Amino acid sequence: MLTIKLAFRNLFRNTRRTILTVMLIALSLTALIAVDGVMRGMLTLLVENVTGTIGGDAQIHRVGYRENLDVDLFMENAAEIERTLQRDTSLKSYSPRVISGAMISSSYNVAAGLLYGIDAERERSTSKVERAVLRGEYLAGGDTELLIGHSLAELLEVDLGDRIVLTLSETITGELAQALFRISGILDFGMRELDDNFVFINISAARKTLAMTDQQTHEFVLTFLNPEDAENPEHGIFQQFNNTETEALSWLDLNKEISFIIEIMAYSSLMIGAVLFLLASLGVINSIFMSIYERIYEFGVIKAIGTRPSEIVRLILWEALLLALISCVIGMLLGFAVGSWTAANGIGLGEVEFSGIAMGNNIFGEFHISQFTTFPFFAVLLTLAAALYPARFAAKIVPSEALQRSL
Repeated sequence: MLTIKLAFRNLFRNTRRTILTVMLIALSLTALIAVDGVMRGMLTLLVENVTGTIGGDAQIHRVGYRENLDVDLFMENAAEIERTLQRDTSLKSYSPRVISGAMISSSYNVAAGLLYGIDAERERSTSKVERAVLRGEYLAGGDTELLIGHSLAELLEVDLGDRIVLTLSETITGELAQALFRISGILDFGMRELDDNFVFINISAARKTLAMTDQQTHEFVLTFLNPEDAENPEHGIFQQFNNTETEALSWLDLNKEISFIIEIMAYSSLMIGAVLFLLASLGVINSIFMSIYERIYEFGVIKAIGTRPSEIVRLILWEALLLALISCVIGMLLGFAVGSWTAANGIGLGEVEFSGIAMGNNIFGEFHISQFTTFPFFAVLLTLAAALYPARFAAKIVPSEALQRSL
């Protein structure tokens, strides 16, 4: 206790220097908490844009289908797969889809694109298609209804109610088939790929056009009650549907570029924290050395009367520990204040695009327990590590030399 009292008194012998050092460490911790919160918010927004648009948390396909979207590689037993999915309590929703490449024609222009036949009711809770309707109406079950991206509509020079002809190849036979649709809705996903190339019709109309039966489906898209289940390859869905006939892939497997970006962003807080606390450590070393030089005569006296070097080291480390603890308390309070503001108001970064995914939303900060446990712990640890060198210097002071100096 005597050592702690001495350390606390020594800490405030030069109040201005101590306050500046405390603020250096505290603001570094504040910045790290704030940056980590924003990074977590950005990751959440990115994942939501990837999984919440049309990709879902996971997808089930026939083996080999994703390599070239071959319309002949469909699953024959849609009803059996649906019964299996209905029994899985970890799923929030699922939706079958029929997918085919198509030539999309209007009276003015022609474009190549991708046709999605969807179950309109199930897609409400599985994807963003209904929420992406910019003008017009969502699919209501009609055979001629069609939803089209706003960019593709501009290219084809069409609007609501205009006619669209889809030309595609039937399954099995490969014969060309054409079907006439009318635009019931204009979509805006905020994703260039979807807005430029995709059209959506009811799954029954898609099956009819492709000469498929009601049991034939190209894709099942899944969403989990707990999104983290999609990242677990040992989950029952993946174990059950990954076989010689079908494959179940999570959104991470389906979006390799996005998963790579997320891995990089996950380490961003670590890299930023390392730089911040390296600079803070240099400030701590300088502050403690200045404190030692101001008291070098006193260190010479206590060593002359028999104080062991280990006790001097312990005194310096206690000073550093108290400095770190005070800094962490202030840093956590400031970090909570800044984090609360970003969580409530968000940070507008304009339109940021990752692999064709435009994120124009505000990025809202997120709190995590590690921000107030792990970060302060490492702040204390690095402060103590920075104090070791000055403490060793103080312990090696030669009394005869120190007593000849007076600052």
